[in-house]
Amino acid sequence: MGQPTHAQNWWRSAVIYQVYVRSFADGDGDGTGDLAGVRAKLPYLAELGVDALWFNPWYLSPMKDGGYDVADYRVIDPAFGTLAEAEKLIAEAKELGIRTLVDIVPNHVSDQHPWFRAALAGGPERELFHFRPGRGEHGELPPNDWPSQFAGSAEPVWTRLPDGTWYLHLFTPEQPDLNWAHPAVRQEHEEILRFWFERGVAGVRIDSAALLAKDPDLPDFVEGRDPHPYVDRDELHDIYRSWRTVADAYDGIFVGEVWLPDTERFARYLRPDELHTAFNFSFLSCPWDAGRLRTSIDETLAEHAPVGAPATWVLCNHDVTRTVTRYGRADSGFDFATKAFGIPTDLALGTRRARAGALLSLALPGAVYLYQGEELGLPEAEIPRDRIQDPMHFRSGGTDPGRDGCRVPLPWTADAPYAGFGGEPWLPQPSGWSAYAADLQAADPGSMLSLYRAALTIRPEFGDDPLTWLHTPEGVLAFARPGQEGRLLCVVNLADAPADLPAHSRLLLGSGPLDPQGRLPKDTAVWLRG
Repeated sequence: MGQPTHAQNWWRSAVIYQVYVRSFADGDGDGTGDLAGVRAKLPYLAELGVDALWFNPWYLSPMKDGGYDVADYRVIDPAFGTLAEAEKLIAEAKELGIRTLVDIVPNHVSDQHPWFRAALAGGPERELFHFRPGRGEHGELPPNDWPSQFAGSAEPVWTRLPDGTWYLHLFTPEQPDLNWAHPAVRQEHEEILRFWFERGVAGVRIDSAALLAKDPDLPDFVEGRDPHPYVDRDELHDIYRSWRTVADAYDGIFVGEVWLPDTERFARYLRPDELHTAFNFSFLSCPWDAGRLRTSIDETLAEHAPVGAPATWVLCNHDVTRTVTRYGRADSGFDFATKAFGIPTDLALGTRRARAGALLSLALPGAVYLYQGEELGLPEAEIPRDRIQDPMHFRSGGTDPGRDGCRVPLPWTADAPYAGFGGEPWLPQPSGWSAYAADLQAADPGSMLSLYRAALTIRPEFGDDPLTWLHTPEGVLAFARPGQEGRLLCVVNLADAPADLPAHSRLLLGSGPLDPQGRLPKDTAVWLRG
């Protein structure tokens, strides 16, 4: 057998654009983004230069948690379109050289899923979930004391039914956890994978990938207990080996959402017979600090090296504060536990840093995920409290602003109603949103969109080769990549003073202009030809 071709290994260095359908583009004018809207914007995505699209769940759902409460994996939610439209979208994107990844949520389903509805009726489907009697004299206490997966939430992960039994839900009560020890659960998900691979998707993103398996005894939670009762259990690896067999039959790939502090255990998911890649949350949550960014990069590359898997880099997604806002705050890192209303933000500072951060992430070896609207430099929106829809806000008792601020519908056309999104958006667009419109930015060579387009045009020259750090003053990050047409350098200045550039033959791209002396200003990045 020969070596895999570049086409087969596309995922190792791809730029994958995350589409949150509900907020991307509204094709029918009802205020909710849909597949027709995405299809209409495929030329924009092709011109941007992305290799693939990752869609957040587009399945039939009551939308109690933004579509992560799935009622049927084989049906597109009517708010978004039809299965036939999804198939057209996959095919039309492929014609433009853009692959498609879908989102699978294996830990739980919606309480409207046929299995759970049958379970509530007392059927044998109860075995497919975690139903237990309560504790206490009359069963009035939950079966255990596990904490909710929603940050800041003190609510229990058990809900009691009228018959006195309780069911487990690590997230909302509308998202009952599946029992992955039951063979029917495994068989169903492998059939779901085949269903979508047969419709032409190139890969699957696995939500909450480390949570599926539970200790069958469902013991009380004890901090530090090893193994954990429901995170990163060894049984998971057999599940993903079976999934890998399915994916390999279609040349499909997986990316796992795996939040683990133990780098060795994280890497186990990336062994050659398991997942292809996993999200890099260390880099995403890292503050704008040279030392900590370099440590995150080094640790990320080191933990992937033993298993030969490519790293992934991402600055933002549908769950976290947008980069422009986060980088404009005194604490520029990200932590769910510190989210709050009214945090002071310097958007001009955040934008300079986000531009530099874009060039840093796009120059690193591996794949990059780009959340929709990041290429427009969108800030986090302040959602009026009476318009917030995210359950994370309500389950925190109203202290957490939730995740709606990064999910506001995109601005496409400056002089159109609702900035060209379509109908009146399901989440309100802030005043001044049209200033970020894609049509304005496309005509401005200094815009964030123009920066991303230029960067994605040049990025393939970096190839797949590793990086070499260059000696720099404190606060400056600089590394070299061999490149396909000669040595390429990336330099990012996070120090307080301008920095001299290393020897080079040409300036390829900058996140901002050099100073009059040809030095790199603070919070600026450049790509150089060595």
